[in-house]
Amino acid sequence: MSYVGGYCLALDMTGMDFILDARPKGLPWCLGKGFDTSTPVGRFITAAELPNPDDVRVWCEVNGVRKQDDSTRNLIFPIAELIAYASRFMTLEENDLLLTGTPAGAGPVRHGDVIECGLGDGLVRLRCCVADEQ
Repeated sequence: MSYVGGYCLALDMTGMDFILDARPKGLPWCLGKGFDTSTPVGRFITAAELPNPDDVRVWCEVNGVRKQDDSTRNLIFPIAELIAYASRFMTLEENDLLLTGTPAGAGPVRHGDVIECGLGDGLVRLRCCVADEQ
């Protein structure tokens, strides 16, 4: 995996209201995944800081309540396999991000909620406040 520059933590938020509106109308769901601020991204860490990406703890809290706590060892596919598969269909460039999915426990959030997530025990933390579109 010498081609991997590093890792980050990202939240892949979903606007279910967009999707639920589009689905019965036969419209694309892209607004449900690509709205403003839909993917907050934490700080970048080098590959040396995370020598084994296939065994790192991933956790998420909403308003201080632990909702997700799992390990990347439980991903359906190892990181190297995800990269190899994606690279068969798209050109991967420096600074591209591939999101792996989420552990069980993801659920709805509301205006005013505080989401805090992390990789490992203090390796990376990401804190976001949920706000309705103004």
